[in-house]
Amino acid sequence: MDEKLLIVGVNHRTAPVAVRERLAYGGGEIVAALARLKSRAPALAEAALVSTCNRVEIIGVAADPARAIDEAVSFLAADREVDASLFAGALYRFEGRDAALHLFRVGASLDSMVVGEPQILGQLKLAYGHAAEAASAGLVLHRAFHRAFSVAKRVRKATLIGRGSVSVSSAAVRLAAQIFDSLSDKTVMLMGAGQMAELTARQLHALGAETLVVTSRTFDHAVALARALGGTAVPFENHRPYLKIADIVIGSLAAARPVLDPDDFEAVLRERRYRPLFLIDLGVPRNFDERLNAMENVYLYDIDDLGAVVTESLGERAREADKAETIVADALASFMRWMDGLDLVPAIKDIRVSIEQLRDAELGRHRAWLATLEPAERQRIESLTRTLVNKLLHRILAGLRSTGAGSPDPAYTAELARRLLCGELMAEGPTLSGATSDFDFELHLDDDEEE
Repeated sequence: MDEKLLIVGVNHRTAPVAVRERLAYGGGEIVAALARLKSRAPALAEAALVSTCNRVEIIGVAADPARAIDEAVSFLAADREVDASLFAGALYRFEGRDAALHLFRVGASLDSMVVGEPQILGQLKLAYGHAAEAASAGLVLHRAFHRAFSVAKRVRKATLIGRGSVSVSSAAVRLAAQIFDSLSDKTVMLMGAGQMAELTARQLHALGAETLVVTSRTFDHAVALARALGGTAVPFENHRPYLKIADIVIGSLAAARPVLDPDDFEAVLRERRYRPLFLIDLGVPRNFDERLNAMENVYLYDIDDLGAVVTESLGERAREADKAETIVADALASFMRWMDGLDLVPAIKDIRVSIEQLRDAELGRHRAWLATLEPAERQRIESLTRTLVNKLLHRILAGLRSTGAGSPDPAYTAELARRLLCGELMAEGPTLSGATSDFDFELHLDDDEEE
């Protein structure tokens, strides 16, 4: 197997929200998008699609990564109906070890706008679930994603990277407190019922914001959230009259285009007599037209603005991030050993079959004697001989992996071992009814892995 992990995409560091929103996918679009990707990017043997407010990435496996990446980029441009020149300069491309490192760092929240935030792990799990549903994830992506989940779990346990309340939502609350002298008499309007919007609303409520209005395209969601926060639910089609009483509006809708723009907002401002209005746009694509920020007494902050505020409070997390990088490096080394081992699988399978045939032949020679034993004793002998085979194979594989600089190529050594150990047995021996399947065998290629 000569395939490599690859990643191509944009994130909050390489592309502004104005670019990311043009490439973003809603959660309900991704399975269908992966089906289109499989048909339009034949060089991709496996594929997953990650789309969050901070990144859009295609994670894949290919024998020809350069060709696969070109196909993936062409797909993104065509599927999102965006000229590739819009985002070409913001793209990053990773192959092999670099791709695995990037995936593990993303899962551990080391590549997030807010280092240590917990949401990205759930978003990665959702992307993996979509790939599994679309049948676009194979052996390598299954392993890579699960290893990323394991790394994230270890980072959470071994470091204080998630400690404290530094987040996009806390940045929004801090800005609100700077704009208004007091929040006790302010009305918060929540458009959408997403997790980040809920966190922001809860923090504003904790600081004294007494009145909460919740509107969502799914009214039941608005009702549930309003009940949890002691607010009032409003049908989305009737939300406009409530804008004139709101002091803080949080946008967290899955919307293809802005739901608030200057054309209809001037009337709202007149009705509220131009009292200050704080808009927090957590949407990607954005919920609020950026031109609103130029209107009198309107303060608009999008996801990128809030990320810049967050960086002021990351001292302790940065120190913990160094510890997390060490954990990531250890996991990366383990994963790459597993990837390297995949090239040895055909030869190791042949060696395993040959040794299993020897075992069966020896047991066959003693069949009459074995028949006199109790079933439990025969089972113990069966287990003992199979354990010896597994231990022998483990030593062979460990030896192949341990070749250092100046040693023969592991694949060449594996082929040499196959010829020495198999000889003519491959032609002479019977077909093994109990042989291990490809999948079962490959699962044992990384015995030092810690899940």
